[in-house]
Amino acid sequence: MAGAKGSSDATAGPVVDADPARLPTTRKAALGLIGKVIANPDDFGPGIVARTPYESGPDTWPVLGADCVWQQGDPGRGILATLTRSFEMPAAKGKGPLRLAAIVTVHRTDDGARWEMAGSLEESMRCPTQQLRQGEFIGGLGAGTLARGEANQTNSDDSLMESGEYRSDELGGPHPYFWSQDRILRFTFAVTAKGAKGWASGEIDSVAFQAQSAMLVRLSENIRKKG
Repeated sequence: MAGAKGSSDATAGPVVDADPARLPTTRKAALGLIGKVIANPDDFGPGIVARTPYESGPDTWPVLGADCVWQQGDPGRGILATLTRSFEMPAAKGKGPLRLAAIVTVHRTDDGARWEMAGSLEESMRCPTQQLRQGEFIGGLGAGTLARGEANQTNSDDSLMESGEYRSDELGGPHPYFWSQDRILRFTFAVTAKGAKGWASGEIDSVAFQAQSAMLVRLSENIRKKG
């Protein structure tokens, strides 16, 4: 019976029975773990390739300014390490290029990761229209969160999904936009998809979720107790 208490309750224990010895406490260890967890092109599905540049610098952190324009800032002392990778499904068969990204961040504490999730929700409320970079915008944003146990969400401690419209000088628009972010303990991992001509919102959601699921599985494998 859904919601029943006891050993059958899917939320009775932690999402991952983590081994404290496997949780990174240094930047080097955090970067090593990120390298094992973060998505690669195959995780998104056939035809996805790495973009150039493929990886962000490890010392950069996206910050949404008061003017609703994204800038690169300092990750701060609360973050051990973070990495972003960029991908693309090249234009073909009447569809424009689908731009994708994966982000994994390791905080020093669980609370640091919780604050990141809360901040991500606040940003969509504060800035329903945002400038990603010169000539690139997202708007009409709507976001929702699910804590573990809400609406059958049992895969992570917190989950956030955001959708809206994407426009760019290069690709026109509006095209569908999607962002999904999850937290497990002190780790956050996310994927983003920026649509183009011929892409439906359900299609880009599916591609993004596939990579998000792959990262969730690999994170669990690399921090849980063995045996």
